[in-house]
Amino acid sequence: MIFGDVPAGYAAGAILAHGIRAEAVSLSKGHRLSEDDCRRLVGAGVQTVIAVRLEPGDLDEDAAARRLAEAIGTDHMRLSAAATGRVNLHAAVDGLFLVDRMAIDRFNRINPAITLATLPDHASVRPGDMVATIKIIPLAVPQDIVERAAGVLAGAEALLVRPFRPHRVGLVATVLPNLKTSVMDKTRLLLESRLSPSGSRLSGEVRVRHEAGALADALVEVAQRDELVIVFGASAVSDRDDVIPAAIRRSGGRVEHVGMPVDPGNLLVLGYIGETPVIGAPGCARSPKENGFDWVLARILAGEKPDRNVLTGMGVGGLLAEIPSRPRPREARVGSRPVGEHAGRIAILVLAAGQARRMGSSGKHKLLAEFDGMPLVRRSADAALAAGAERVIVVTGHRAQEVEAAISGLPVGIVRNALYEDGMSTSLNAGLAAVEAECGAVLVHLADMPRVSSEDLRLLLAAFRKAGGNVIVRAVSGGMRGNPVILPRSTFAAIRNLSGDVGARQIIETSGLPVIDVEIGPAAHFDVDTPEAVAEAGGVLRD
Repeated sequence: MIFGDVPAGYAAGAILAHGIRAEAVSLSKGHRLSEDDCRRLVGAGVQTVIAVRLEPGDLDEDAAARRLAEAIGTDHMRLSAAATGRVNLHAAVDGLFLVDRMAIDRFNRINPAITLATLPDHASVRPGDMVATIKIIPLAVPQDIVERAAGVLAGAEALLVRPFRPHRVGLVATVLPNLKTSVMDKTRLLLESRLSPSGSRLSGEVRVRHEAGALADALVEVAQRDELVIVFGASAVSDRDDVIPAAIRRSGGRVEHVGMPVDPGNLLVLGYIGETPVIGAPGCARSPKENGFDWVLARILAGEKPDRNVLTGMGVGGLLAEIPSRPRPREARVGSRPVGEHAGRIAILVLAAGQARRMGSSGKHKLLAEFDGMPLVRRSADAALAAGAERVIVVTGHRAQEVEAAISGLPVGIVRNALYEDGMSTSLNAGLAAVEAECGAVLVHLADMPRVSSEDLRLLLAAFRKAGGNVIVRAVSGGMRGNPVILPRSTFAAIRNLSGDVGARQIIETSGLPVIDVEIGPAAHFDVDTPEAVAEAGGVLRD
């Protein structure tokens, strides 16, 4: 490869190292110059260009990146098209990303022209997540160097995605008088959510006294039935002879390790009864925030059998305590185009999980109020179905069984938000988790807005599609912002970082994306938070 100044009139076939803008000529970096380009450049007064001329045996940046990507075994991964010397690898399934650091280091030390960056080893991934990127630094590179680098990757498991396997999971919880039943119920629902990406399910829950003998009896029974046993103790483990490790030993099992160098997650217990893993969950696993329990659980669901060496090797990178959330760097950045084969698909999230606190003490639920003989939540779901989006998800929580009964028979997905008491952000996250792998945007529709019609939703969807997709679309009334809103994929990472009883307003104001306002009239502001509002809107509250 020859890099340097080339006379513009004799540069045909060269690749521009820098973009050029002159009279009526605009050519970007990486553009291969044609004879016509050269004539136009000379006509515009350009005398020389800085360009790359390929020598025999050179590969241009895209061909080199493509060759290296093809050397990687792509089971459970997919490759992007080569562009600007880059090929990205994305997970194709829910699973665990595994990477051989020594192999990646060897690859990156062959030549500075060739780079490969990956997620950390044993990162949990979802379909569509970027797991690695190959980048060629110059505009061309000798083929023999590319082949040396490809040889490091070929035939080796330098990086792969190991799919999660569905497991039948048993939950055993111990009880003390000071532990609220509602906390235990919430813990079970949160565990079900953690198991969901793997297709695993809880076979049941057993609650016993916080005493080693009672717990040991339960462990024997559950370990015979299930492939994985998870124990939530009513009190934290403080010693290797405490209730949970003592119960594992009394059940005939072995305690692999007590404690781990991950914070939060220090107080985890790992054992086995026969070949069945038993995890004594730390108290932090009652929270949705990432902790050491998630790391151990993911390994088991991916088919690994973690032991003492694995747990004690988690200290580097194990300091999570000061990180309130862990955004995924593989998510598309704000301002970038949606990526992936499902970029054009839009899901409507109908949020129907709230507690309706402003309805007073009557016990009547606004979403079950009838409008023209139809429960409000069903009316909202019907409008979403008629709007023409690719998927409709209804997120339930408070009085979930009644709300779900009201929409029975409709072709919608239902996601139950176990954390609905923590506010709207948890419903947004629950709905997003169900669709983010297959959609490039979500339309957020609040179920308590009876005047939002299917036509209103169609107007929002049409505006989003017309704009090309990477914008925020917001319903307004008289120019004043309202709901619903459409959020593109480039905001998904920000949605996952929301907490508390907040919606999308913060994201809209800080994203840096264009915001398109669509006038839908008073419907954009009209919700029914009180019995008086329900009556004003023509609804009838039911018991």
